[in-house]
Amino acid sequence: MQHIDLVLTITGGIAAAALLGYLALRLNVSPLVGYLLAGVVVGPHTPGFVADHTLAEQLAEIGVVLLMFGVGLQFHVEELIAVRRLAVPGAVLQSVVATLLGLGLGVSLGWGWQGSLVFGLALSVASTVVLTRVLSDRGELHTGVGRLAIGWLVVEDIFTVVVLVLLPELLGTEAAGGISFLVAILLVLVKIAALVGILLIGGGRLIPWILEKVAETRSRELFTLTVLVLALGVAVLSAKCFGVSMALGAFLAGMVVGRSEFSLRAAVDALPMRDAFAVLFFVSSGMLFDPAKVWQSPVALMGTAVIVLCAKPLSALLMLRWMGQSSQVGLPVGVALGQIGEFSFILAGVGHSLGVLPEEAHQSLVAVAMLSMAVNPWLMNFAHGWVRRMSDPQKSPDLDRTLVDLDGLPQSEEQAIVIGYGPVGSSIVRLLRDNGIEPIVVEFNLTTVRMLQQMGLRAIYGNARQPGVLEAAGVSGVRNLIVSARNVEGLTELVRRARELNPQLRVLVRSDYVSEAPALRLAGASRVVTDECEVALGFVELILRHLGATAEQVDRERDRLRAQWQEPSPSVTLHPEIAAE
Repeated sequence: MQHIDLVLTITGGIAAAALLGYLALRLNVSPLVGYLLAGVVVGPHTPGFVADHTLAEQLAEIGVVLLMFGVGLQFHVEELIAVRRLAVPGAVLQSVVATLLGLGLGVSLGWGWQGSLVFGLALSVASTVVLTRVLSDRGELHTGVGRLAIGWLVVEDIFTVVVLVLLPELLGTEAAGGISFLVAILLVLVKIAALVGILLIGGGRLIPWILEKVAETRSRELFTLTVLVLALGVAVLSAKCFGVSMALGAFLAGMVVGRSEFSLRAAVDALPMRDAFAVLFFVSSGMLFDPAKVWQSPVALMGTAVIVLCAKPLSALLMLRWMGQSSQVGLPVGVALGQIGEFSFILAGVGHSLGVLPEEAHQSLVAVAMLSMAVNPWLMNFAHGWVRRMSDPQKSPDLDRTLVDLDGLPQSEEQAIVIGYGPVGSSIVRLLRDNGIEPIVVEFNLTTVRMLQQMGLRAIYGNARQPGVLEAAGVSGVRNLIVSARNVEGLTELVRRARELNPQLRVLVRSDYVSEAPALRLAGASRVVTDECEVALGFVELILRHLGATAEQVDRERDRLRAQWQEPSPSVTLHPEIAAE
């Protein structure tokens, strides 16, 4: 019957998460709030269906591994270097302040130094998922403030990875003498150094080679499976062979893949599986939450809320002001960091497994996490409104000098994304370059991508219809998108997605048949060029010239036929942006 319990747990947990996540999004809050509430709904502390928490916890372990793999995959040293003068000291100091405040609160409530330390560490890290979503919704992900906030979290992520490795050793050697403790820590550091060296040096060659061989098969399923095997396999081997946490192994595996040309495709193809298990991780965390117990420790609840929602933002603001930044920078960054999320639960899970984190501490963490994730977008709106009303309009010169172009590429005034680099795409790219427009090529052929990169062109390896590829190409900041490839699967959805990301985008699309044009225009294509139409025009021109028609007659007939074929159907309502053109 265990397999039935497993299916019921997965089905019930995901169904509740889907429903409550949807409601959370409709209320303009993070879906993570919905996932945590889903855990409360299917948990043992509420009436109705009760999922098997043991099974959910086991599935959540996979979620933790895939979450850490994703963090490593998206970790870019350039982003940290760009804001190192502000993010590194600021994040370290803020983490120390939050940890000490949490430690003090826990000790005052009688939780002991071990549980209080875990509690303080859990309060010190913010949620990357929440922050990225809030900044994306506001269109500030690539602004100075957005890059500083992301760089700040990169430092916190590194801090968390180190803590996850050292915490079990730190809390598990309380009875050991000082020398024994130092020897144990030293052994752990040696193991970490060996693992890092093997993965980053040896794995840096082996893993991309494996992915390249699999990519040559052009099988999406096989590539996705390979990415998952690498993430889970390296995590397990790290724990078995080196005695470190699986989270560290997964993070390092993600870093290796992220440094290769397969980083984008790995992130896109593994995203659905990672998200599914990550949802189960949040559901599992929510199942431990007891709404009745949280009110039994009002001091712990209020103290946790004050640290997360007030002390953390205020400390970030003061640190940035101390480093010479204006309130226009410090306030939005501070408020953006005033929340906790996935890493807080990972750290709490370590404390729970070691038996040092008290029940009331975990209850307060879950309650304040849901609260902070829910109110963070509204607090960001308030912060920006307050900044706009500030009388000092000066920009922060230090911030401007600190931030650099993370791509390291020259930015022209006008750019265009070209999907596909066949005979048509190569001609378009040449024409764009001749006219001073920088082309950004999205191509699924790895050899072609490498050739273009050697030519000095910006080329992205990936399938344009997969979520994240257009964003990586910078579709929100370009004026033109040209789909030159043939037989693009899901072309209509690709056009619709591009228009959602950039409503002002001019989309030129190539399709096979005239009958496909109305749906593409409805989705948002500005112009549709069909192979069927162009072949017919070629034959018409040949026949007319053979019959002795003049150049003017040929042009007139070509224009008439093209207008006839490209005329939208009367029953088709064009995309609003297209109708306005």
